[in-house]
Amino acid sequence: MSPRSLIFTVFVSFILSTGTGCSIMQHVSPTASLERKLIFQPQPWPEELANRETPFEEVSFVSADGTQLHGWFMDHPDASGVALFCHGNGGNIASRAESLMLLNQRHKLATMMFDYRGYGKSEGHPSEQGVFADARAARKWLAARKQISEQEIILMGRSLGGAVAIELASTDGARGLVLASTFTSMPDVAKHVLPIIPSRLIMTQRFNSLSKIKNYNGPLLHSHGDADRLIPIELGRKLFAAAPGRKQFIVIPNAGHNDPQSEEYRIAFDEFLSSL
Repeated sequence: MSPRSLIFTVFVSFILSTGTGCSIMQHVSPTASLERKLIFQPQPWPEELANRETPFEEVSFVSADGTQLHGWFMDHPDASGVALFCHGNGGNIASRAESLMLLNQRHKLATMMFDYRGYGKSEGHPSEQGVFADARAARKWLAARKQISEQEIILMGRSLGGAVAIELASTDGARGLVLASTFTSMPDVAKHVLPIIPSRLIMTQRFNSLSKIKNYNGPLLHSHGDADRLIPIELGRKLFAAAPGRKQFIVIPNAGHNDPQSEEYRIAFDEFLSSL
């Protein structure tokens, strides 16, 4: 999600909402579909992977409304835990293959990654409630595959995926919650990009993690780069402060929004897994 996309989304929504007399206080906007298009930036499945074998188990499952979804699963013979990873707003899981390998081989996690509706091989069109439903369907599949309860799964989310993981953890609980480079709410991100527009009034895709995380009382590991220009670390710290349970915040020095985690984080992550 680029700052330019957010600026355009919020500006156009504001102009059209006020110009048409739309009831913005009820979060109704004539540009809601445009807003979704600019927030969610999926990419189709790469042609070069169409007939290529991968080290991952191919996963097909169905969301609550019948949308056909796709994911990857990588088991581990001596797993430190079972994790569901929710990715950010762009691309698809094909670009996260290295991350999946790292979680499995270094951290010994049996891990599932999946694509939200409209991403990669998954059908449909993304929306806030749609991606929440997709994550619940993915967690259900993973729990059945590993023959554990859904509450025993470690939920992980980066950027937009952090909001998705928080939705599940705050509603149903989790063995642990791992967040990276995520935010308090989508309107808060828009306000950071363009403070003159009343984004809290007009945006339809809310992703209000700040209010939800207060309902999650389990262990939390939260990381954020101190050079993140898209989602400032202040939003991450504010979200972290609202979490009531046992928690740890890791600052990634000089890291932007999409930069990799530090070795310090990797060590802290292993310690977090051992503590669960």
